[in-house]
Amino acid sequence: MSSRNTDVAVDDLHRAVLFAAPETTIPGTREGRGFSRRLFCKLVGGGIVVLITTKPAKLFAQRRGYPEDLNAYLRIDENGAVTLFSGKIEMGQGIHTSLAQMAAEELGVSLDAVTMVMGDTDQCPWDQGTWGSQSTRMFGPAVRAAAAEARMVLMNLAAKKLEVGRDKLVVEKGVVSVAGDSARKVTYGELAKGKQIARLVDEKAALKSLKEFKVIGRPTKRRDGHDKVTGRAKYAGDVRRPGMLYARILRPPAHGATRKSLDTSKAKEMSGVTVVEKGDLVAVLHTDPEAAGQALALIKAEWDQPAAAFDTESVGDYFLKNGGDGEVRASHGDVSSVTANVVHSTFRTGYLAHAPMEPHTAIAEFKDGKMTVWAGTQSPFGARTRIAQTLSLDEKNVRVITPFVGGGFGGKSAANQAVEAAQLAQITGKPVMVNWTRGEEFFFDTFGPAAVVTIASAADDHGKITSWDYHVYAAGDRSAEMFYDVPNVSLKTYIGRGGPRVHPFGTGPWRAPGAGTNVFARESQIDIMAAAAKIDPLEFRLKNASNVRLLRVLKAAADAFGWKAGAGPSGQGRAIAACEDAGAYCALAAEVAVDRATGTITVKRVVAAQDMGIVINPEGAKMQMEGCITMGLGYVLSEELNFKGGAIADNNFDTYELPRFAAVPRIETLLISNDDLAPQGGGEPAIVPMGAVIANAVFDATGVRMFRLPMTPARVKAAMKA
Repeated sequence: MSSRNTDVAVDDLHRAVLFAAPETTIPGTREGRGFSRRLFCKLVGGGIVVLITTKPAKLFAQRRGYPEDLNAYLRIDENGAVTLFSGKIEMGQGIHTSLAQMAAEELGVSLDAVTMVMGDTDQCPWDQGTWGSQSTRMFGPAVRAAAAEARMVLMNLAAKKLEVGRDKLVVEKGVVSVAGDSARKVTYGELAKGKQIARLVDEKAALKSLKEFKVIGRPTKRRDGHDKVTGRAKYAGDVRRPGMLYARILRPPAHGATRKSLDTSKAKEMSGVTVVEKGDLVAVLHTDPEAAGQALALIKAEWDQPAAAFDTESVGDYFLKNGGDGEVRASHGDVSSVTANVVHSTFRTGYLAHAPMEPHTAIAEFKDGKMTVWAGTQSPFGARTRIAQTLSLDEKNVRVITPFVGGGFGGKSAANQAVEAAQLAQITGKPVMVNWTRGEEFFFDTFGPAAVVTIASAADDHGKITSWDYHVYAAGDRSAEMFYDVPNVSLKTYIGRGGPRVHPFGTGPWRAPGAGTNVFARESQIDIMAAAAKIDPLEFRLKNASNVRLLRVLKAAADAFGWKAGAGPSGQGRAIAACEDAGAYCALAAEVAVDRATGTITVKRVVAAQDMGIVINPEGAKMQMEGCITMGLGYVLSEELNFKGGAIADNNFDTYELPRFAAVPRIETLLISNDDLAPQGGGEPAIVPMGAVIANAVFDATGVRMFRLPMTPARVKAAMKA
């Protein structure tokens, strides 16, 4: 780190401690966007603040680029309170707890001493968004480095205060004492009192070793759990502002429809109603949300709707016919050289709604030239940019605050409701809430895309896989990698998420985007080959694998399940499947029962074994695995969007069926110890093999192979008849 600024002293560890003059620009910031001591003190007051600068993406191996500006990550106040700032958001995944555990560990304070500030664009470091099981993997290293740096500052101050060498000191729950003489001590609060220190972290931050952990790795209850159970937790829909109006917005009957005529005269006659007409934005606003809904019903509009290119049943065939030439994503050997024992299969999945408990909601207030928006979003900084661009405002005049989010699963990335609320607040000059109805939530969802996978594979007479020719349409290649030992492999993708638009409505990431489709296809095909070779499906996998992490989770799941060997269909109704996703390996073993008269599948038991490296909070990790399995029941057994072209037929849960509590099986979770590996993703892996393991179990129970998700009773019954 440069020491050319005379106001910056570089200590013996080459870390900069800043005692800058009032308008000194801290080095490492982008030109024109300096961070002065005066601004720093205004923002954070006294105490010790740890910041990240000089390409944190490089320092902490972030896959997404971070700005090269100063970002405050951690503050120790004069009273000893610790505040951790994160641009991530909490939507039920538990990072409100696990990130605090990381900070508490490295600082040497109790977990209760750490307060989280999340998703506030005026206070938190920039972050692209909360998705992809990246919070622990990608942001966690920065948190630990910031906390370790703060500990170093405090230990240096304590050494001077207690007049001993730093190596003679120990810290416990925010109290620094002399080893062997606990009476000589000083608290973090006492050390921070009267100080105004900003610390820049570099790659030399000294992290604690695994054997020193006291907080990381300990099962910890969710810190937000009590407030959520008792109703004290606040979501965007709980925000109220003086004089706030509730907005209802005119929506088209189908995606792609264009408005031919508009008559708002009746709505304008209603007392207390404000009608906004600005381009495509037509809205009614009132202090009473029910009155706003009544006004919306008075608006008359006519629409032209485009012809439907495909619907729920024909989407797969459409993709196969219009997929183009595709892109080779992986290739070795020569799949065309293998002609013996080739098995051809086609697998299909439908569009999936995110269906979060909390619909998209935002409140916007335009005051003194600054727009403040409270929004349920997975990307507060992305929302800030979109709002600023739409309203022609400088980003510094837009603040997005994200309270707790009631579920996202990838569907709250765009934050269109926040843009709508901000537009209406700017136009009316009053605070505005936009709260999507359940029908709007379905209509404007960015659905997980429907997809098709075709596979031609072969195994020799000894049960060794010889060839794997894989083609995936519209799901991408996440988790499609061939982690079994196969000499000839080809993987091609068609209609990628960034490719030509073929979907008649918005699509986007749905928990582990595309991975569920790919693993459903791959692990089903593995079972098909095992059955053709008359080999037990677990044995077939072990015979064709050398990946140590894969073998470990397969064996652990099978052992915990009490696996009884036998070639399928064995009549046991049991199966196994595995995946690698977000850096973690996961294997599921499941048992099902199938009602042959109705086609109904009952999932009786699921055992999950997961290797996710160092586990920050085992309790939280297991909760995530259980949540993945429960949510996975939906896309496997019942969830599929009904549509025709841009017209969405589902607008509530009477037709779009989520899994009920009664359907939840007995779930057992195992965390495989792998402390040599940094923490990996835990929010998605266990949902990924659900389609495959249940389809394989249905085959083992009935001898019927299911090639399409969801496996509804009607489809299972039809397959058995066929």
